[in-house]
Amino acid sequence: MDRFMEAALAEAEAGGAEGGIPIGAVLVRDGAIIGRGHNRRVQDDDPVLHAEIDCLRNAGRVGRYRETVLYSTLMPCYLCAGAVVQFGIPRVVVGESRNFPGARAFLVDHGVEVVDLDLPACYEMMARFIEDHPALWNEDIGEL
Repeated sequence: MDRFMEAALAEAEAGGAEGGIPIGAVLVRDGAIIGRGHNRRVQDDDPVLHAEIDCLRNAGRVGRYRETVLYSTLMPCYLCAGAVVQFGIPRVVVGESRNFPGARAFLVDHGVEVVDLDLPACYEMMARFIEDHPALWNEDIGEL
């Protein structure tokens, strides 16, 4: 696992420790993290504050996104994939997609390179959360 995915995983763990959904993300440009975030839907009572959105908000206005890479511990959903496409982020690296397949096809269809690392640490963390909090997870993915 590279240092950027480690940072995303640390964000996910922070979100879980806060009582939220353990998904984390970081935005990287020129080998440096310029934004980081985690799913804050529960903590902030905000239905759209997914990890990738929190990360982009925390990065602030960065101008061009063509030289960035978004790292996320879980395959982005359509909301977050839409933000990736909207801002022209060319590459997304994900920790896993077994627990949630997300919007991979949407990203690829819009020219985004998707790299799925299928990391046990990411998979196991989400699997535990889904098992322990099925109602909260279903709310997060819109399946209530």
